[in-house]
Amino acid sequence: MQHPSSYPNRITREEPRIPLPEGGTLHARLWRPVTGTPVPALLEYLPARLGDGTATRDAERHPWYAGHGYASLRVDARGHGNSAGFAGDEYAPHELTDGVAVIEWLARQPWCNGRVGLFGLGRGGTAGLQLAALAPEPLRAVVAVCATDDRYRNDGHHLGGSLLAEELPARSAELLALAAAPPDPRYAGTDADWRQAWLARLAAVEPPLHRWLAHQTRDHYWRRGSVAEDYRAIRAAVLAVGGWAEPHRDTVLRLVERLAAPVRGLIGPWAHDYPDRDRRHPIGFLQETLRWWDHWLKDLDTGVLAEPALRSWMPEPPDEPGAEHDGRWIGEDGWPSDDVREIHYDLADTLRTAGTPSGERYVPVRSPQQTGIDAGRPCPTGSPADLPPDQRAEDGRSVCFDGAPLSERVEILGGPVVRLRLRGTAARGQVVARLCDVAPDGSSALVTRGVLNLTARHGRDQVVPWEPGAVEEVEVELAAIAHAFPVGHRIRLALSSAYWPWIWPQPPDAGFGVDPGHGVLTLPVRHLAADIGRAPITFGPPEQAAPLEVLVAHRTDARPERLATHEFATGEWRLAADPDLGGAHSHPDGVIRTDEVRESYRIRQDDPLSATARAERTVRFQRPDQGWDVTLRSSAELSCDATSFTAVHRLTGWEAGAVVFERDWERRFPRSAG
Repeated sequence: MQHPSSYPNRITREEPRIPLPEGGTLHARLWRPVTGTPVPALLEYLPARLGDGTATRDAERHPWYAGHGYASLRVDARGHGNSAGFAGDEYAPHELTDGVAVIEWLARQPWCNGRVGLFGLGRGGTAGLQLAALAPEPLRAVVAVCATDDRYRNDGHHLGGSLLAEELPARSAELLALAAAPPDPRYAGTDADWRQAWLARLAAVEPPLHRWLAHQTRDHYWRRGSVAEDYRAIRAAVLAVGGWAEPHRDTVLRLVERLAAPVRGLIGPWAHDYPDRDRRHPIGFLQETLRWWDHWLKDLDTGVLAEPALRSWMPEPPDEPGAEHDGRWIGEDGWPSDDVREIHYDLADTLRTAGTPSGERYVPVRSPQQTGIDAGRPCPTGSPADLPPDQRAEDGRSVCFDGAPLSERVEILGGPVVRLRLRGTAARGQVVARLCDVAPDGSSALVTRGVLNLTARHGRDQVVPWEPGAVEEVEVELAAIAHAFPVGHRIRLALSSAYWPWIWPQPPDAGFGVDPGHGVLTLPVRHLAADIGRAPITFGPPEQAAPLEVLVAHRTDARPERLATHEFATGEWRLAADPDLGGAHSHPDGVIRTDEVRESYRIRQDDPLSATARAERTVRFQRPDQGWDVTLRSSAELSCDATSFTAVHRLTGWEAGAVVFERDWERRFPRSAG
């Protein structure tokens, strides 16, 4: 990592309060170049607490942009950090109107030339797309990293019409704690000011999981804030960025294909983070975005429009099991690409399975409920335990269709599709399809996967029960991927009826029958000669501003990040997830923040109604010099019976060790689609 000691411009830092039209202010941190000439402005806008939540990564990029001639602003959304008001729902209408007000405020400042760019990661990247769809006049360009264009499709709530399990309680507990966190007394005024604001926030919060469970199909709730409803509304130029190891990469392909505005796509071998922060394959991402900003905000010819419409990483399989993966950058002039064609693999001929009963046309698929225990995290952030391990155990719980050993290398780029003829055995059910790469030694590597809730087979906005015994054709979309199958390896399609704890199980999970004679796996195969004559795609080494001097006191009670156990007497499987968030972080301005998360998932292998998901999050804020010591603990638990979900939450707040707030919620929701 390079940390330049000097930049073209000297930098100044300010802490402005941005007024909102209806009253109240948003807290911001602004880095500006010291110059007498107005400059373009860049905005990162999200609710993740700039003072103690994202301060480390903010310090890496905002000063760097300022040193290269941009006023770079980081703003906390309403009701978060030191911004006034109450948080409300994810992507609430006020969040977007506030964002437009910030853009217009920036454009009016005497040090701004009236042009604004937006960038963000995850929720910040999605907010950038949503604000671009509102088309405020000053907004000229966006860099959206790991963002979603469709909140129902890939924003961590549903997959293929099925309700997620591992994401939902953990995310609800996280957002509940975030919305209930207090302002920092250093920025909020007197003790009475921050305490009064904090108690008001505590009284106003509601668990987000309640809203998600109230909308189990793709209805108006999910369409609001989904730019997929009208891609034409976006007029700003968009650089869409994703990683093959994170769940939002399909957004990049859809934006490149469907935006009418200028767009370029970039997908690397990354998890859910900025590409310059990736642990294994970082690139000079700040330099790459500077080219984007300079073109659209300064009218400089940086060559960004001469780049391929889509640049992506094609992994190179390791020479031996356990070795480090490598790869190369490839480019496509458009998407869909002329160099990618659909190749069909028939399940009965090209791919084969064993175990079909004599005289029976349909292969039965009924998986034990712990199928999916080796799925890895739904949204990897770069930890070693995030990614799925060898899939042989999962394959053994599934019905597998294997191809012959490959006589030539096969490279795929895009989203595979599986078309199946199914005989349903119950009114509800789901199909999970995994594409695996099977090496000559038998090891099975997960390539990509997809899910279809069978009641959503006619559309994610509908619930159509299956008539038991009826036969229908369905289509399962797998997440887009780039992968190279080496010579001698086999292509495997694995089908299961369960995928816990990713997907909430459907009762009674009687499975289904699949007719191999009418099943087809379609792979997006890229021509092996597609790179001939193309200029190589390269990126410089990563640069960042000098790191923030944050002291980290790591935990002494280190626990496994993911630990699966099986109780043989009861048939219960348990998964304990303990993401290590690094312990206590002491910031240069004196604030100390400590985060701890624990998640647990339980299910009996023969009972889909035994599923329980629980998450607990503890956040502590301290300023020892001011005697400020606040702790929040939020928990969320989700369980079910045949007709309902039960969501149980608890939120507790302590000040200086004394409980000042405690509230419990318990709500039941009909299982409409989930």
